[in-house]
Amino acid sequence: MTTHRTSKRRLAAGTAVVLAAMLTATACGGGADKKDDKAAGSGSGFNAGIEKVANASDKKGGELKFVGTQDADSWDPQRGYYGFMWDFSRYYTRQLISFKPGPGKESTELVPDLATAKAEISDGGKTYKYTLKDNVTWEDGSPVTAQDIKYGIERTWAQDVISGGPVYLQQVLDPKAEYPGPYKDTAPDKLGLKAIETPDAKTIIFKLPTPNGDFEQMLAMPAASPVKQDKDTAAKYGLKPFSNGPYKIDSYEPNKSMKLSRNENYKPESDTIRKALPDSISVTFMANADDMDKRLMNGEFDLDINATGIGQAARATALKDHKGNLDNGQTGFIRYAVMPQTVAPFDNIECRKAVIHAADKKSLQTARGGPQAGGDIAPNMLPLGIKGSDAKYDPYEVLKNDGKPNLEKAKEALKACGKESGFKTTIAVRNNKPVEVATAVSLQNALKQVGIEADVDQFDGAQTSGIIGSPKVVKEKGYGIIIMGWGADFPTGQGFSQPLVDGRFILQSGNNNFSELNDPAINTLFDQAIAETDPAKAGDIYKQMNQKVSEAAVYLPFVYDKTITWRSTRLTNAYTTDAYNGRYDYASLGVVK
Repeated sequence: MTTHRTSKRRLAAGTAVVLAAMLTATACGGGADKKDDKAAGSGSGFNAGIEKVANASDKKGGELKFVGTQDADSWDPQRGYYGFMWDFSRYYTRQLISFKPGPGKESTELVPDLATAKAEISDGGKTYKYTLKDNVTWEDGSPVTAQDIKYGIERTWAQDVISGGPVYLQQVLDPKAEYPGPYKDTAPDKLGLKAIETPDAKTIIFKLPTPNGDFEQMLAMPAASPVKQDKDTAAKYGLKPFSNGPYKIDSYEPNKSMKLSRNENYKPESDTIRKALPDSISVTFMANADDMDKRLMNGEFDLDINATGIGQAARATALKDHKGNLDNGQTGFIRYAVMPQTVAPFDNIECRKAVIHAADKKSLQTARGGPQAGGDIAPNMLPLGIKGSDAKYDPYEVLKNDGKPNLEKAKEALKACGKESGFKTTIAVRNNKPVEVATAVSLQNALKQVGIEADVDQFDGAQTSGIIGSPKVVKEKGYGIIIMGWGADFPTGQGFSQPLVDGRFILQSGNNNFSELNDPAINTLFDQAIAETDPAKAGDIYKQMNQKVSEAAVYLPFVYDKTITWRSTRLTNAYTTDAYNGRYDYASLGVVK
């Protein structure tokens, strides 16, 4: 999803060996200094922001300084899909429902934000009614209305104008795609989307065609943010969204910088979620990740907005000299390879199984940074922390073999798919993700052991949705294996797996179901789990779904992702959240002046 460069390079199988050796030799897999917290560096302590709050404080003032190598896909709340954008956007957007402030799993609890309470649910789970709080205002001082919330959500339907964001609300509220969106709505009654009713300025009612147990999770997304119609600039809205949060955007230069200051018309008494401690917030974007890490450690910035973790070049120094400024936590992502079934010979399940068995999972883990910086080896495709996940479910005996390849089974699978001497394919990987390139090289070398010759094609990471996100392009380029990673849109099986494996989510652009898996049994399990209002029972169904995905052999999971994240000595209220995939709760952060 991220991008720094635009060049496109292809690594031949032979030249990639040198790169693999270099990356393997220098990867830091956890042999860090054993000294604890403040003895190494001047932060609050190693892992002080994991399951607890580092440097708790309610003091206001100062400038909070973010830095990153990747700008958001869009700062438009209906259009943004990057995880860090969802976290950061709470500075200028609010929703009916949001996540509770607090570390770890505590953050996954849904609480009222613009609404006075969680929904009044009736009609067998198909009607959700909310009343808005008093004193919720826009940056011009005007009240946020139910009509503003409805209009903001309706913008999601305008995929020809503001494409890119999540479409869950569109699929749940208008499964037949009957509403044309607010820019094309010519209905004389001007009532807009009929599934949302706004009888007055403070009441909003959602009428779902069928129940969805995760509906309030969807309303906690930025895509459910209000937008004031007379401030909507359509495709240009992401350049300066109109704020109803504690801060407003003063300036923004794409790929360079952003500055925010306090929204003088924000009423803090109406908000129990955002601490709004800094007087101002700045974001600086730079291309060089190694330079960013150095400047973080030198104290020029407070944290990496992208939360991608300290890079390989700086990792050893950070662990030795600044350990007290580091948190090493789970991100909720799974890093993986996926095999499109439309690209021969991966239309044959045995050829896919050959890749899974031949892969060296230990080498893949090392390429991502080892157990500490990369994460634990993942035996299946449902991340820990989501109901239905099972870290011991090991269908391809990855854990049993300690991550080592099973060459015998790989060769048996090749014989079964009619490719006993191997075959040629291409691994597609984003050119702006060095660790992804490293995993591609690792996989390339492992496959060679059973006669599978794979070129590594580095495509422009800025064009992800139009390259690997286009099934047509994937087939034309012969991308038999794609390297990617995914985190939950919200912490349920629907929020993680549905975009990846439900056949009804296959899109012609911006596709994430790269394997083009379309199994009616899997699709039906999603329907059953989504209709289930008991999370535990839904989890049981997602467990079955995950097993069927494994049986399809379209995914090769690498690791349950972990990062080593920098937190400056100035930061207050720093804690990682499960709700935002292991990122700090940006809305709670402050700084020591």
